[in-house]
Amino acid sequence: MGGSPLRILVVGAGIAGLAVARALRMAGFRPDVTEKLPPGELADTGLYLPGNAARALRRLDLDGPVRPLGQVIHRQRFLDAAGAPLCEVDLDALWAGVGECRALPRGELHRVLLTGAGGAVRHGAEVRTIDLLPGAVGVTFVDGTSTEYDLVIGADGPRSSIRTLAALGGPPRPTGQVVYRSVVRDGPSVDEWTALLGQRAGFLMVPIGAGRLHCYADETGTEPPADPVARLRELFGSYGGPVPEVLDSLEHVHVGITDEVELGRWSRGRVLLVGDAAHATAPTLSQGAAMALEDAVVLAESLHAAGSVEAALTAYESRRRPRTRWVRDRTRDRNRTRDVPPALRDPLLRGRGGRIFGEHYRLLLGPL
Repeated sequence: MGGSPLRILVVGAGIAGLAVARALRMAGFRPDVTEKLPPGELADTGLYLPGNAARALRRLDLDGPVRPLGQVIHRQRFLDAAGAPLCEVDLDALWAGVGECRALPRGELHRVLLTGAGGAVRHGAEVRTIDLLPGAVGVTFVDGTSTEYDLVIGADGPRSSIRTLAALGGPPRPTGQVVYRSVVRDGPSVDEWTALLGQRAGFLMVPIGAGRLHCYADETGTEPPADPVARLRELFGSYGGPVPEVLDSLEHVHVGITDEVELGRWSRGRVLLVGDAAHATAPTLSQGAAMALEDAVVLAESLHAAGSVEAALTAYESRRRPRTRWVRDRTRDRNRTRDVPPALRDPLLRGRGGRIFGEHYRLLLGPL
């Protein structure tokens, strides 16, 4: 179907939706992209992209625009709560032949994808209903306008409205983690991915260029605190290493609950879910953006090669499910490791931590 005049709607203009739009345009399609939210600045947070994300960006021909952004990360360092070393992962060796690891502001990646997607995003266009027709999908927007499409792609995140409207699944399942994100300026010098592991909580710092640090912390819980800055200082005030200086430099902190999406199928009729709408996990392995970028590449290839939309969706899901299932299972594994009492966990990590953490990415080193 490459280059065919398929009418395609992509719902959601985040990383997943824009990556899909970019991949489809490269394959000769011209999708419409809608976003229910008005245009605006993204939250000031950072993003760590493992090597498989870099490979997907190459396939999308966006590695050039991304290369000047942020900072290449060569090593992951795991410390205990006091700041003493636990283990390291050599990222250059782990991802050799796949791609380099990079950390950058999320907004900068979004701008690259927005430019690469081409065409305008229709903001404020929320889908009210979808109607599964023979060989098409009827879409009605909240403003009352209606259109038919040959394919509707829900790229609208873990709380996807398209997933609900297409009867593909209900609300996401909370993972029991409260997560905190912030960008620190004029903080301590941290030159690599550095995480301190405590009692059912962890604090991560990653340089994202221009003297900025992306800071991510999590704890076991179900309710975000009213004052996230105060909570971070309470929770991690006794930690060692660079954490005290980072806590002193905190200004704005974004806090939320992480969700997991696990579905029996990703498509119904000619409606398909991609990215977090289909397979969200906790961000422990930093694979959310990488999986969305890979989804885009594989979906465009599947549509280009297949003789029908239905065959393309079947081929797409058969290729993507093993990788997303691996990410989900390894995410759960790592979270269980984090939750082991430090007296038991830390000696294990000092002996075999590098191998354990590196193994979590083994399947992702192979081809898409």
